[in-house]
Amino acid sequence: MKESIVLFGPPGAGKGTQADLISELTGKPQVSTGDMLRNAVSKKSQLGIEAKKYMEAGLLVPDKIIIDLIKNRLDDEDSITGVLFDGFPRTIHQAEELEKITQVKVVISLVVPDEEIIERIVGRRMDPETGDIFHITFNPPPEEISHRLIQRKDDTKETVIQRLASYHEQTKPLGEWYEKLGKLISIEGNGTIEEVGKNITEAISHIG
Repeated sequence: MKESIVLFGPPGAGKGTQADLISELTGKPQVSTGDMLRNAVSKKSQLGIEAKKYMEAGLLVPDKIIIDLIKNRLDDEDSITGVLFDGFPRTIHQAEELEKITQVKVVISLVVPDEEIIERIVGRRMDPETGDIFHITFNPPPEEISHRLIQRKDDTKETVIQRLASYHEQTKPLGEWYEKLGKLISIEGNGTIEEVGKNITEAISHIG
């Protein structure tokens, strides 16, 4: 059975950046269920047609459809040694189903304090003309464009707090489940990108 890696962490923890590093180190392609769903819908595959019904109704796509999409993805040529799951599974039931189709070798949990996540996300600003993202503290915009920057709806403090509450509710039991299996590696995610990347590199140096 192919060996895969799971990466999870709260919104704003830097998963995207670190996923690129993990893929480069292991040769495993990054897989996001959101990307898979959008791809299946755009291709009008049988699974995509089924998933679209739920998405258009504002409902969660059933786990069975997600797992079937993952099965198909694992058959792709670039997945010969497994894949890197970004943000999946989210529940113990999903994790149990995933174990039936790929061996999860290691689970990397990026740990960042809620207050830092709130600061990271609430301080983000977007230039609507270019799509560039700035941060009022960590990456201030040039003064000449600061007047036109906007805060995205998902980046308000109230929304971030709600997303964090949902994340903790879902992932705490999932993390404990993987920990009992001896697969969980917790990485402090509140350092620099380079520091976090170094810690991840050391933690997965044995993974092929």
